[in-house]
Amino acid sequence: MAAVLVVEDDPTVSEVVLSYLERAGHTAHGCSDGTRAAELLSGPDAGAIDLVVLDLMLPGLDGLEVCRRLRRSHPDLPVIMLTALGEEDDRIAGLEVGADDYVTKPFSPRELVLRVDSVLRRSAPAAASDPAPAILSIDDLVVDTAAHRVTKKGVELNLTVRELELLAFLMRNAGTAFTRSQLMEAVWGWTFGDQSTVTVHVRRVREKIENDPQKPTLIQTVWGVGYRMDAPDAA
Repeated sequence: MAAVLVVEDDPTVSEVVLSYLERAGHTAHGCSDGTRAAELLSGPDAGAIDLVVLDLMLPGLDGLEVCRRLRRSHPDLPVIMLTALGEEDDRIAGLEVGADDYVTKPFSPRELVLRVDSVLRRSAPAAASDPAPAILSIDDLVVDTAAHRVTKKGVELNLTVRELELLAFLMRNAGTAFTRSQLMEAVWGWTFGDQSTVTVHVRRVREKIENDPQKPTLIQTVWGVGYRMDAPDAA
C-alpha cells in the first residue's frame, strides 16, 4: 500500500513497528541513525518513500533536525513523530518543525498503524468524484487540493499535508468559527488529544499565508471559541 521509513534506534521498538506495518500491507524499512536518515531522505531514493515514522531521540542528528531538513527538500512528505509520554514541549517542537502527527511512547503498534493509514489517506490526491471543490481561492491565495499545491500571488508555498488540510477546511467553511476540538476532529480525525496541535498548526499556516502573521487578516482568532477564516472574496 505504501512505503514507510521507520527511523528508530531502539531495535525492539523498530522490529515491532516494522512487523505491524508489513502486516497491514505496507512496505516498511528501518533506519536507526538520524544522520543516515537525513542522507536517505535527501538522496535519489527519497521519492520512493510515502511516509516517515521518526523518533525524536536518535544518535547522530535528532528527530527535530531530521524533520527540519526533510521539510526543506520534501515539504509534502508525511511525517509522524514518536515522542516521550508527557513531554508536551517535545510534541510541540515536533509540530513546529513540520511533523504532521505524533504518537507518544509507550504506544500501541496498532494505534500507530491507524495513524499511518489516516495520514496517508489525507495526503492522497483527491478522487475525481470528490464533491468538495478542488480549487479554493481567497484574494491572491489559491489552494489546489487535488495537486496538493498552495500559491499566493502566483508563488508556491510549502505547506505540509496537515497544514494544507487545515487551510482547505477553513477555506471551504469561510465565515464559520470552529473550536479547536472541532478542527481536530475534522482535520486530524481525532475525537480526543492535545489541542495544542491545532494551535501550532494555525500558527504555522499563518506564518506562510498572512502578509503579517502578527496581524492576521485571513485566519482570525475568535476569543472564547477558536478560529475562523475571513474570506470576503472566497471562491
